[in-house]
Amino acid sequence: MKYSANLGFLYTDLPLPDAIRAAKSGGFDAVECHFPYDTAPEIMRSALQETGLRMLGLNTWPGDRDAGDFGLAALPHRREEARNEITRAVDYAAAAGVEAVHVMAGRTEGDTASEDCFRENLNFACDLAAAQEIGILIEPINTRDVAGYHLSDTAHAERIIDALDRPELKIMFDCYHMQIMQGDLAMSLERLLPKIGHVQIAAVPDRGEPDCGEVDYGWLMRHLTALGYDGFVGAEYRPRISTEAGLGWMQHLKGTAS
Repeated sequence: MKYSANLGFLYTDLPLPDAIRAAKSGGFDAVECHFPYDTAPEIMRSALQETGLRMLGLNTWPGDRDAGDFGLAALPHRREEARNEITRAVDYAAAAGVEAVHVMAGRTEGDTASEDCFRENLNFACDLAAAQEIGILIEPINTRDVAGYHLSDTAHAERIIDALDRPELKIMFDCYHMQIMQGDLAMSLERLLPKIGHVQIAAVPDRGEPDCGEVDYGWLMRHLTALGYDGFVGAEYRPRISTEAGLGWMQHLKGTAS
């Protein structure tokens, strides 16, 4: 299995280009990030070329996080702002060499207007992404950590993907979020595999290194390999001490993957 360092949580004490270099030195096979917009895209591209790492994805800007925003795409009263941010994300990804954009839905009441808005904005995102040969991801996020998040289970994500029928659109399956919301990770991964664009891991319930807690990631990674998943698995966890101090999990999982 190939592992990607999520630089939204790992190596956060370093500027983004140095975090990419640190991920290479730490043994990661790729990188991904949250909100890289303070770094010029050509600087990111240069660091990726230097290290030979792929940047798998970034997020659309979530809005005003201090005010409780966690995405904009499902908010009907902020449609124009959401589309501006989707455009910015796709343009940045194309310029920097990033392979996918995660379109963040935001917090809603789960009403029809919000769902319609989300789907319309995803179609807009797919139109832009298709022209740049970039993927679009949607991620179910648990409502314990993000109360009111519009997309919180895989069945909802699957309905959206089936309805829109866009080849650019895939699920980002975060095992941490889905263990909290629905469990049954092995069967969910098997059923959804054709619709999954990326997988992420972290311990449950503390979201630390994936080396303890409710989920046996050694077994789950072997199962994912047996299913034929040939993508990367993103390490999107919060280090308990430091990134460097907690990397033993990766060698352990790589050693038990066969």
